[in-house]
Amino acid sequence: MPSIPLQSRPFFSRLLDLTHQKNLQNGKALHAQIIKTGPSSCVFIANSLVNLYAKCGDLRRAKFVFQSIRNKDVVSWNCLINAFSQLGTSGSAMVMELFKRMRGENTLPNAHTFSGVFAAASNVVEIFGGQQAHALAIKTSSFDDVFVGSSLLNLYCKASLVLDARKVFDKMPERNSVAWATMISGYATQRLAKEALDLFELLRRGEECENEFIYTSVLSALTHKELIDTGKQVHCLAWKNGLLSFVAVGNALVTMYAKCGSLDDALHMFKLSDEKNTITWSAMVTGFAQSGDFEKALKLFSTMHFSGITPSEFTFVGVINACSDVGAIKEGKQVHGYSLKLGYELQMYIMTALVDMYAKCGSISDAKKGFDYLQEPDIVLWTSMIGGYVTNGENEAALSLYCRMQMEGIVPNELTMASVLKACSSLAALEQGKQVHACTVKYGMGLEISIGSALSTMYAKCGSFEDGNLVFRRMPTRDAISWNAMISGLSHNGRGNEALELFEEMLLEGTEPDSVTFVNVLSACSHMGLVDRGWVYYNMMFEEFGIEPKVEHYACMVDILSRAGKLKEAKEFIESATIDHGMCLWRILLGACRNYRNYELGAYAGEKLMELGSQESSAYVLLSSIYTALGMKEDVERVMRLMKLRGVSKEPGCSWIELKSGVHVFVVGDELHPQIGHIRGEIRRLSKHMKYEGYLPTSVSQNQVLQMLEF
Repeated sequence: MPSIPLQSRPFFSRLLDLTHQKNLQNGKALHAQIIKTGPSSCVFIANSLVNLYAKCGDLRRAKFVFQSIRNKDVVSWNCLINAFSQLGTSGSAMVMELFKRMRGENTLPNAHTFSGVFAAASNVVEIFGGQQAHALAIKTSSFDDVFVGSSLLNLYCKASLVLDARKVFDKMPERNSVAWATMISGYATQRLAKEALDLFELLRRGEECENEFIYTSVLSALTHKELIDTGKQVHCLAWKNGLLSFVAVGNALVTMYAKCGSLDDALHMFKLSDEKNTITWSAMVTGFAQSGDFEKALKLFSTMHFSGITPSEFTFVGVINACSDVGAIKEGKQVHGYSLKLGYELQMYIMTALVDMYAKCGSISDAKKGFDYLQEPDIVLWTSMIGGYVTNGENEAALSLYCRMQMEGIVPNELTMASVLKACSSLAALEQGKQVHACTVKYGMGLEISIGSALSTMYAKCGSFEDGNLVFRRMPTRDAISWNAMISGLSHNGRGNEALELFEEMLLEGTEPDSVTFVNVLSACSHMGLVDRGWVYYNMMFEEFGIEPKVEHYACMVDILSRAGKLKEAKEFIESATIDHGMCLWRILLGACRNYRNYELGAYAGEKLMELGSQESSAYVLLSSIYTALGMKEDVERVMRLMKLRGVSKEPGCSWIELKSGVHVFVVGDELHPQIGHIRGEIRRLSKHMKYEGYLPTSVSQNQVLQMLEF
């Protein structure tokens, strides 16, 4: 050690030993001795002290010693930069600040500096600082170092800039297994399976070492059922190379099979794993949850608990999502309680899953409590809460929360905007929908499926078909949901011919319709009275596309027959139904019988509803009006008594109108509207005008109205 002063060498050697041992207590004692004897002014000793404290985790003292060094060299800076970079996100800002100061003091960074800087830059939102460091690394010829290149790859991949990452990868003079794994993982994160597999094949053609990290990276790219055969080939290669003994590879295989929908293979790999860790259990629980097998997910979660394995936040997210998908709020609350017991009450992923679960289970108040509990919710949580309001029909609350989100400066994502647009659709709030559309343009969102479908649906439901069609035609890709949105909008707004033409165009383009498509098509036939064509589409559904008819399809066919006056055929169709349709079909027939004055068949349908215990007031009102028309007063009174006995009451009517960018909501008996006096005055004026013109209501008789009021 020629450059180290002779009197400092014993201290230097001792510091290296203590740093290796991470012996902080003896290190402090040696530091005191160094201060007392004088060699602390030596830069080698000072750097060693910074390194000692940094490696022992005492960054406060490391920073203090660093600041006391008068003539800092590159090693001084590297010791502190790399110490803070190892803290992850919490130390990244300090690393970037130290790097800036280092350049300000004209200290030239080396490869070790850049490794730490790139690692820190990958954890900050703004990538510009990392890009500046990249340029400097090229200028100082540090880019040729394999560790610098690997760190830079990680930076670009984490920032989702895989094209830039690939440019770096291709220019690296030397690549190690970390570089290959990072690049493959970067493709996998962006769901670019083909690119990941191509790179894996390039690796195998060379003489590069295939280790467990390479295989876990490429397996993570295989997440679709179409890739299951490729996944099995990678599985065989891992077995051939003796890598199945690594827990990480086993976990990746369980996850791959589960995500590709091959749960039997996933379970087989799970059982073969000798060293199951939290990730193994989480992968299998999540696999069951994502496949819709709620009971198996919960059972495995329970087995995990009794096996003494503490679940991670990812395990909780998987099992909470399982509860969410089937509306199992009781089990969801139990899992929630268990997560609180383990101290996860502030974990963002779990809270987001809980908000989503409570909202999907209809407990929007509990969802709101979870949302309010976190003082700084992220965009995913905002999106879950807005989506929860929309799912539960509280569209005004969804729009209000979106406005609050904007006021707080939170930038929405595609899912947020899709939920907000759905709220506008449900309220038929065209002006608000146009404003949200403008925001999607402002935020640089394209017309991909999520946004494009939501926009075309909103315009269609609001009756602005020209705008809806414009959006629809400009979408780069269209799936069944996109087509369904436009077909539904046309169908429900009296443009049945156009709806059916669009369906035929959908078939010509090769997009396979789903069950929702046929509901929309049959609905269009119903509105247009196309009985024969309705039967053609109904038969096409299961004969050509293998779609089993559901209640909605039966309801459409009953409606088609009923609207056409073919009431007897409708009755026979209902009684031939092979599924449990509850009261839905009889209710449709009852309404049609009243319209066509077929009171005998109407009484039959109404009594079927009474037998099934209908809780809808309209059924009792219609049946009583039919018995009134038949002169059967005793049956009228019997229906009214039954209605009272069952506690059935008419739900108050609700409507809304959009005026001057505002939505006005009205409920029967509402006295809270600020212009209620003026509104009532206008209603009285219109009522007098209607009577003057000779209009007489025909829905129910005055005596029936009085009877309704008594109940």
